[in-house]
Amino acid sequence: MNSLDAVEASLEKINSIDQNGYKLNSVIAISDDALSQAKEFDRNGKSLPLQGLPILIKDNIEAVGLPATAGSLALANTPVLTDSTIASRLRDAGAIIVGATNLSEWANIRSTKSTSGWSALGGLTANPWIHQHSAGGSSSGSGAAVAAGLTQWAIGSETDGSIICPASLNGCVGIKPTVGSIPRDGMIPISESQDSPGPMAQTVSQASLLLDVLTGKNEFFKAATTNQKMKLGVVKQWFSEDSKVSALFEETLSKLEKSGFSLIEVNLDPPSDSDQDDELFVLLAELDSGLQRYLANRPGARISNLQDIVRFNNANADIELKHFGQELFDLALEYQAKRSDYLEARKRNISWAEKTLDAGLNNVDVLIGCTYAPAWESSLINGDKYEGATWITTAPAIAGTPIGTIPMGIVSGLPVGLGFVAGRDEEAKLVSAMAQAEGALNLGVLLPTFLKKP
Repeated sequence: MNSLDAVEASLEKINSIDQNGYKLNSVIAISDDALSQAKEFDRNGKSLPLQGLPILIKDNIEAVGLPATAGSLALANTPVLTDSTIASRLRDAGAIIVGATNLSEWANIRSTKSTSGWSALGGLTANPWIHQHSAGGSSSGSGAAVAAGLTQWAIGSETDGSIICPASLNGCVGIKPTVGSIPRDGMIPISESQDSPGPMAQTVSQASLLLDVLTGKNEFFKAATTNQKMKLGVVKQWFSEDSKVSALFEETLSKLEKSGFSLIEVNLDPPSDSDQDDELFVLLAELDSGLQRYLANRPGARISNLQDIVRFNNANADIELKHFGQELFDLALEYQAKRSDYLEARKRNISWAEKTLDAGLNNVDVLIGCTYAPAWESSLINGDKYEGATWITTAPAIAGTPIGTIPMGIVSGLPVGLGFVAGRDEEAKLVSAMAQAEGALNLGVLLPTFLKKP
């Protein structure tokens, strides 16, 4: 298939599945020049890693021709004048950015009662398996679009779980690499210490190739083809409270062991309430300063800081605050004067996370566990339900280390994920383990059911 055919097929699926028909609602904007780019690629005959492949990018990352709003009306109609490094690297590798994906507004940092997949600008993203169920967050649109086959590739971002959750709930592959391994210029921030963009795709080999492009390295696609024997640490505390998910995990462990993995049981202390409080404090303390720096470099923005966003939301409460509030934004503003408290919280947090991961990875290559239970029904009244989710994303989020997920199987008609955690800058180990596990499970690319309840 040439570039034009691939892009036309992607745009047709976006029209028929996303914007009409099933109404997945995963794409917030479409590039005006995608077809002309495809025609140019077919004319020039170059051979690039992502030559002519259609890709979607989360709407908190700047790409010329797309809005980069984080789903907020406050950034609507603010033209993007320069590509982020992420967008530039994708284009240089031959990818055609066909559109931007919907997300949980402001990457789900506005309220503890938010509904994942909803933004004031983009509405609510559905799950391609069962329409009424959650697509997860905050990279909701990226996960749903890839799982639905609108494209095979998308970019998400994660602060704590925002790639792993939608990849798990929609049934695709997601990788959050070591924080800082992919440049974050032109990406609307939450946390300097925890934010990371990352690839979402239908297979591990696709995700690893995309990771090579995003990091500017040339090692992860190769790592996905290695068959080096590996030791996996099975974290008992990462069994799901959902009995069906844990039963599937036990079956998965048996398949992995038969395929040649060595399995070693690992016990880790879960985060305490104070550890989780410290993480939220750190995120909110970094939010205001990060947004102020970002907005200072966003020409034409009507807002310049978090206080402006709060005022904007209050002035447009009938839309922005229709379903849930912004109490986390309010709390972040209170934390501005608590620099010393922030430093202490960050110190305690990183100490717990690094100690936990060091203990877990002491005698194994990669840690594994369940990620989330099947997707819950979306509710704009009650918010998200995370029952059955494990704390597998927490320590890697705080420590800034890599984590990935692949589909583990189907529970109650919905996909669930198998999570992998590696040490800092050990993405090659992570990718190798994920690829070998993908082969052992032999599920292929999961095809969603596109069910709509009456």
